Amino acid sequence: MHIGLISILSLVAVVSAWLPSDTDLFGPEPQTNATFSNLSAGKGRVVKKWLPSSGKIRGVNLGSLFVVEPWMASTEWATMGCGSSKSEFDCVMKLGQDAANAAFKAHWARWITETDFDDMASYGLNTVRIPLGYWIDESLVYDSEHFPQGGLAYLDKVVGWAAARNIYVILDLHAAPGAQVAQQPFTGQYAPTTGFYQDYQYDRAYKFLQFITNRIHSNTAYRTVGMLEVLNEPVNGQSSLVNTYYPTAFSKIRETESGLGITDNAKKLHVQFMNKLWGSGDPKSGLKDLSNTAFDNHRYLKWDTSVKVSQAGYIAASCADQVASDGDKPLIVGEWSISPADAVEQSSAFEVKSGSNSGFYTKWWAAQVIAYEKQQGWVFWSWKAQLNGDYRWSYKDAVEKGIIPKDPGQAYNQGVC
Repeated sequence: MHIGLISILSLVAVVSAWLPSDTDLFGPEPQTNATFSNLSAGKGRVVKKWLPSSGKIRGVNLGSLFVVEPWMASTEWATMGCGSSKSEFDCVMKLGQDAANAAFKAHWARWITETDFDDMASYGLNTVRIPLGYWIDESLVYDSEHFPQGGLAYLDKVVGWAAARNIYVILDLHAAPGAQVAQQPFTGQYAPTTGFYQDYQYDRAYKFLQFITNRIHSNTAYRTVGMLEVLNEPVNGQSSLVNTYYPTAFSKIRETESGLGITDNAKKLHVQFMNKLWGSGDPKSGLKDLSNTAFDNHRYLKWDTSVKVSQAGYIAASCADQVASDGDKPLIVGEWSISPADAVEQSSAFEVKSGSNSGFYTKWWAAQVIAYEKQQGWVFWSWKAQLNGDYRWSYKDAVEKGIIPKDPGQAYNQGVC
């Protein structure tokens, strides 16, 4: 049974789903000498498909909204009553289903509000990536599994806030059935081993993707959702991921669109995959059709042992960074931060309390923006975090503290790269 808002708008004509750079979503003016065509978008709405691209993705993740990660939301986690629970699964078990449902509904209502979207727009951001757990389709949850219920109604609300501000939305299967990574709260369950990479779990993921695809195309609240990522951060060494899951996930999304009468490529979703440089295989090798595909890479230099751990080393590495492999078009860096290696976070060269390193963090942010905008753009992790004033994982805090300018285009005026 799906628990959520049943909108009378679910019967309206299909809206178009696209890359924002294919339209005038980010502004009415195309690049010089660009060509365009008018595309029907339903209910008399027309969008323009610009060729070449007229803008870069500049966005933030809504981390810990629908998949809470206690490390970045400790105060919130305590307020919810989750205590020392390592994941949503554990917290629901601890509280019991009814109490957990109430706790999570309160969390969804306060973690991201409509005011946050006003702030994002005022900070020059045009995109949000929303991490989702498969359990938002409650028909997929087994009796032996424990997850909060009622999230779909809040997802409908959040994407509607984005649409009202012309903010592009990427939806992401962040937490897969059985857990695609062991001992990570971002899978929604602190699983001792990976359980995702087998046929019956793949089948549940396909159903999730079809469910979300149908909702995107049949509910106008989702009118600026143009991309669906089929799996976040898979592990390496799983041949069936590339050979079976990726091509089947792609085909299931297209079959759903076909069943809805969507045959025009301009109205189909972009289907996104972690790229070859992530290290879990090259998704292109298993796909026969690359139309309306997109690619993702996550760049956390704090864990890259090849990077020299110094202010100059981080900036140099970012300026020289190559985040796409051949054929990764379009490529979006879907997660990144300005947090250095764990061992030096509080050292004099990197601490954030005194403000003495503010200039470095502004320049490192700028260097990464410049590198990632050589591709389609970027989505910072995350919009907000509760880390006792440490802005390195929180775009909102970094802007409020003057580390990140309100205009992301100022990255090109920082004298880096």
